[in-house]
Amino acid sequence: MFLPLRDDSPHTVTPYVNYGIIAACAAVYFWQASLGDRQGEIAVLRLGMIPGTIFGSVLVDPSVHRLPAVATIFTSMFLHGGLFHLLGNMLYLWIFGPNIEASVGHKRYLAFYLLCGLAAASAQILSMPSSEVPMIGASGAISGVLGAYFVLSPRANIKVLMLLIIFFTVINLPAFIVLGFWFVGQLLAQAGADPNEPGVAFMAHIGGFIAGAMLVWFFRQRGVRMFAPAASRAFASQRASFRRNRGSVPDFNPRSRKGPWD
Repeated sequence: MFLPLRDDSPHTVTPYVNYGIIAACAAVYFWQASLGDRQGEIAVLRLGMIPGTIFGSVLVDPSVHRLPAVATIFTSMFLHGGLFHLLGNMLYLWIFGPNIEASVGHKRYLAFYLLCGLAAASAQILSMPSSEVPMIGASGAISGVLGAYFVLSPRANIKVLMLLIIFFTVINLPAFIVLGFWFVGQLLAQAGADPNEPGVAFMAHIGGFIAGAMLVWFFRQRGVRMFAPAASRAFASQRASFRRNRGSVPDFNPRSRKGPWD
């Protein structure tokens, strides 16, 4: 299990749009939390994307006053089902978003982000066209950001927290390993998912990732390289650091070994 902590890509511009998206998602979440359980559920019904409503196979109680079905594709990107849902999504956007915004430009980044969210929602709709379960969360659009990063900076160094059964370690891995592992995980999860049970919208993640990897070829600014090398040799050659909790497996003299990317 990987948890990304930061990357080594230099941020040549201030990612105002990325910060704005994070702030908007946080603000909407706290608004949701302020409504209470019952009104919060109604807000999800009003603003969440219900696949079955897109083709008219599912009808929602008119008293809910839902937005038009197509509009909920975009409003659902800013809703979250809980604090950890929000924090997990925003962590990935905080780490990987600035690189993409610098590569495509501020205005294009917003359009790119929303189009990735649209592609993610479309993939989920096509996979479950009669679903009555509202889809919420920024993860579909963020998956597009990850897909773009995968083809723009596959060799960028990502510092990750790796959980290994009973202990963890912080190491550096190339982006194509971290993001490739994540994408394969989504494919496997989708293959094992029960279409009749509510849960994570893995198909949205898959669709968003593929869309981002394709769209960034057209959105990137002139002069931006695809498949760029690692930005920092010092960061790339940094040896893995081992940390352990009480009761974990002890170190085996890690200083005598080179890091995995030395």
